[in-house]
Amino acid sequence: MDSQDYLLQELKQIEKWEKDQKGLWFWEKLTRLPFKMLDRFTPKFIQEKVGLLLDEMGSYIQTGGQYLTSEKSVFQYFEKKTGRRVNQLSDLENVPVEEMKKASLALGEQRKKAATIQGASTGIGGIFTLAIDIPAVLALSLKTLQDIAIIHGYDPHDKKERVFIIKCLQYSSADVVGKQAILNELTDFNNENKSREVISQLQGWREVTLTYTESFGWKKLLQMVPVAGIVFGAFANRSMVSDLAETGTMLYQKRRILERLERDLIEER
Repeated sequence: MDSQDYLLQELKQIEKWEKDQKGLWFWEKLTRLPFKMLDRFTPKFIQEKVGLLLDEMGSYIQTGGQYLTSEKSVFQYFEKKTGRRVNQLSDLENVPVEEMKKASLALGEQRKKAATIQGASTGIGGIFTLAIDIPAVLALSLKTLQDIAIIHGYDPHDKKERVFIIKCLQYSSADVVGKQAILNELTDFNNENKSREVISQLQGWREVTLTYTESFGWKKLLQMVPVAGIVFGAFANRSMVSDLAETGTMLYQKRRILERLERDLIEER
């Protein structure tokens, strides 16, 4: 089991990471400006794909649909990285947070490489292969966050967990004000009243995911250029999945650490 000192030390590092999330780089802010003009210049079938992205995210919240990941494969991956055998989620209840972090960071590195290859390959044809890339990068993003959730002992089959995952997705693309709002929403997420409140907010999920889709839109804009789209696609997908993996690891680590500290406090009483 984790010592209380270790948990507090890790919590401080996560809180430092949260403070360092000061929003977008200047060039990212600039590249967001033309997004509102995309409707005029972007072909209709690309607009439809971005619209489908929103619909699929909403469907994912409700049922998980085609995006639900396999627990068994994650358990096998966890055993490979840590040497600890896991057969079900409950086996992770007392696994040290350090081992969860190790497996989660390794997973992030693996998915960054996959995203780079995926972005480069779908960037070859520019605008013509962009339609393939949009659902592919969404699938990789959701799978990455779900696998990180399982590594930390949480079940993506639970709608509450899928809401948390969508919030991680939104957090990775939000500006500094948005990030703070999301952190406030996710504080004490295991509290039933708090989680119901967040789920209620997501009834208008189109607005909730607006920041994410805007960021997603401009990142795909430069990928429309044939051949050059290889470089842009590889960079955009790699940075997107890298940010997501980091966000998922930090937020799930924080959640698990706070649970452990609360449990230790109860046991001391």
